[in-house]
Amino acid sequence: MSILKSLKLAAAAPINLAGAEHGFRVKLLAYLAEQKALAEAEIAGTPFVATRRVTRTNDAGEKVRVDAPRHVRKGWFTDPGGKTFFQLRYGSKPLEFTKGMNAVEVQALKDVPEIIGSIIAAIHAGELDPQLKAAVSERKANFKPRAKKAAA
Repeated sequence: MSILKSLKLAAAAPINLAGAEHGFRVKLLAYLAEQKALAEAEIAGTPFVATRRVTRTNDAGEKVRVDAPRHVRKGWFTDPGGKTFFQLRYGSKPLEFTKGMNAVEVQALKDVPEIIGSIIAAIHAGELDPQLKAAVSERKANFKPRAKKAAA
C-alpha cells in the first residue's frame, strides 16, 4: 500500500490575508491596542514603555537582539476649552470617521479606553472599511513604481 494513499488529500488554495486592506486593519488594531494600554497607564499614573527589537553589539563583539524602548505618540489631545478628542491616524493624517469628522469627543481621559474599545468593535464589524480602503489607495497614489532594470 502506498503512503500517499493512506493520507487524506484535498485540493485547497490559501486565502490571501496579506492584502493591503487586511494588513492595514491588523496594523490599526495593533495601534489601537497600544493606545488603549497607554491611556490606561496614564489614568493609573504608571509609566508606559513600548519596546522594539533592535540589534546591538555586546561587550564580546557579538551582535545580539535586544528590546529597546521606543516613543509612542498619544492618539488624544485636549483643546484650549478643556475638551478631549481621540483621533485615528494613518501616518501623519487623521482618518475620517464620517465626512468631515476626524475625531471622537470624550468627556475626560478616563473615557478614552472605552472609546477605543468601541472603535475596535467597529473595525471588527467592518464599519470603517471604506475609510481604510480610501486611506490605503491615497497612500499608494503617493508612491511611484520602480523603474525596471535594463536587460544586459
